[in-house]
Amino acid sequence: MPLFYRVGGRAALAGVSLLALMSGPVLGQETAQNGSILVPSGVTLLERLQVQAGSVEQAPSTGTIGQPMPAYAGGQVAFGTRLGVLGNRSILEAPFSVTGYTEALIRNQQAKSIGEVVLNDPSVRNDAPAFSERDAFFIRGFSVTNLDTAFDGLFYIANPRRSFLEGIERVEILKGPTALLNGGVGRVGGTVNLVPKRATDEPLTRLTTTYSSDAQIWSHLDFGRRFGTDNEWGIRVNGSYRNGDTPFDHNQAEVGVASLGVDYRGERVRASFDLNHSTQNINAPTSLFNSAAAGVPIPSAPNGRTNLANPFEYHDSTYNMAAGRIEFDVLPNTTIFAAGGASRYREDFLTASHQIIDANGDAVATLAIQPQQIQGFSGEVGLRTEFDTGPIGHQFNVSASRALNENYRGGFAPASIRLPAPYPTNIYSPVYLPDGSVDTSAFPRSSDLPLFADLLATSVAVSDTLSFADDRFQLTLGGRYQHIRSEGFNTRPDRGPIGVSNYLYEDGRFSPAIAAMVRLTDNLSVYGNYVEALTEGPTAPAAATNSGEMLPPVVSRQREIGVKYDTGTIGLTAALFEIEQPNGFTAPGGAFGLNGLQVNRGVELSVFGEPIEGLRLLGGVTFMDAQLAKTSGGVFDGNDVTGVPDVAFNLYGEYDLPWIAEGLTLTGRLIYSGSTYYDQANTQKVDDWKRVDVGMRYEFEGPYGNPVELRANIENVFDENYWASSARGFLAAGAPRTFKVSASFEF
Repeated sequence: MPLFYRVGGRAALAGVSLLALMSGPVLGQETAQNGSILVPSGVTLLERLQVQAGSVEQAPSTGTIGQPMPAYAGGQVAFGTRLGVLGNRSILEAPFSVTGYTEALIRNQQAKSIGEVVLNDPSVRNDAPAFSERDAFFIRGFSVTNLDTAFDGLFYIANPRRSFLEGIERVEILKGPTALLNGGVGRVGGTVNLVPKRATDEPLTRLTTTYSSDAQIWSHLDFGRRFGTDNEWGIRVNGSYRNGDTPFDHNQAEVGVASLGVDYRGERVRASFDLNHSTQNINAPTSLFNSAAAGVPIPSAPNGRTNLANPFEYHDSTYNMAAGRIEFDVLPNTTIFAAGGASRYREDFLTASHQIIDANGDAVATLAIQPQQIQGFSGEVGLRTEFDTGPIGHQFNVSASRALNENYRGGFAPASIRLPAPYPTNIYSPVYLPDGSVDTSAFPRSSDLPLFADLLATSVAVSDTLSFADDRFQLTLGGRYQHIRSEGFNTRPDRGPIGVSNYLYEDGRFSPAIAAMVRLTDNLSVYGNYVEALTEGPTAPAAATNSGEMLPPVVSRQREIGVKYDTGTIGLTAALFEIEQPNGFTAPGGAFGLNGLQVNRGVELSVFGEPIEGLRLLGGVTFMDAQLAKTSGGVFDGNDVTGVPDVAFNLYGEYDLPWIAEGLTLTGRLIYSGSTYYDQANTQKVDDWKRVDVGMRYEFEGPYGNPVELRANIENVFDENYWASSARGFLAAGAPRTFKVSASFEF
């Protein structure tokens, strides 16, 4: 039975004394053995619990700044996550499907970016190649690019290509449409939110050195301190540098990351400020846009080491970001807040994509450049308050947000760039062009490009969570009014003056939402929700009679029911969902419109926690029925959606071996994805695949009593060749067997 739980914004004690809480472990302290957090079973919304001079101080529940919510048993996932305007909610109370992966899991799996963390969730799959410059995902069968990732709840300021994790405390995944919860343009399948690291009460200086095959050396420094009479000021600094050859032929990656997080936690005021910088320089990167011609049987995947990119190809990028957030408790149960941020990303590249033209793996490769700059600006203000009206409790939220995404590219006529003509190659035996085939000296650069397109999303959200029957029943009612403005500009001098607007579209809509949670017992809850996503409308293609027309924003709808069970040491969840997304196609008369419909129905089962001492589990299975409900002329009605497997399975486990050596742990992970179809006609089939990872870590005290952690992981231990993704019309081969060895020292 949970000792301490929180529902409807009010804390409740169940048979535990203040003395017992004070004599037990302090919330937020990690064990040296496995990284798990020692907390009473069921702790949820308490962001910080401090024991000082015989008193217990609880940070206001309406706040989101400060230490993140405690980790669940096993330390791999959090007790809860941030639900946008609703603030922090425990897993058991959230009327949505949410998961927050912890820093301990990130370090134990030696993950470098979001793409490696989401492999723990069977409802999320990568759809970008492992050795490209980016991460991109499918959540519940819908595309979610890294551009859609939020940083501390703010959109369009995270790295639009790949978010590195050195300065990240949590990777939170909220599945399903999120128009109510988040500003920006909510994606249909779900949202990924990055929670930055904050200094803990315990000083931290950790140096980690990692070797990854074939010859990547990675050094990472993590430094944190708190200052002031009550440790009210905190600073967290992370810096890393990685360089060397990867297991991919001719491929070399150089990555530098720096992050600074400063926070203040006063009696009524909390504030934070973050700076992030990263550079990523890749030699011979693989392209996202590799594909297969229509009607061609999909050949077996090549060896994961085989790289079709020419050795002289490159992708160089730089990213900078600044963000701040402040909260002020006007009253004990009322908080006003404001946040804002800005980012700039630049990339220059020369890369070849290929199209497979027969079952033997013959292909045609095409070189291209597209330097660009992406800028993002985001801000929000709002109020959260808790009050009662008779027997009914209220958690009322109102917020306004604005997010702007600007894309700078073009400024040249394609004919002015001298690139070799498309050339033949083979996915099993690549053909490379000779060095010097391309003169890059005349290429335009990302630092001097005209504005190509921008997207401005302005919204106001209102919600009220009503709680009844001793807070065991919660009903959330609300919605968000969103106004979307999208504009495109001419960037080709051969088509007229640069900077002239090609199209401008503006429209607004109110998206309602309703969600309910019933806590049947202290351990068991059921929930349901109806939520929407509002995304920018497509543009009619050149072949349509209404070519260039910008269609209205697309309204996608989700209906979901689920159940969550918490034993205190292991959590079990199940969800049943249906998502409808309209899409565009050109009708027989020649006009392009929102005439199509995709319907994804699925069942998600997940498990996390430490069922017995020394055994930690994280994983689940997703069964998906993703169908094309309406297609042009009804030709493909009822067919499977391309790139979405019917079944996906993940299971990660850790097992301590104290009888061999105290601090020794074995790890392992199995990932499976069912077969998919590459085309809407369902004639081009992509085989299912599985991947097995194994590992070991050893934690002990160094000669001066400082913690030392040694880790060794092998990913794809059987060196399977497989197509990791066939989504969006692209094919992405999986990575080969990869070794990672690291040593961490705390000072």
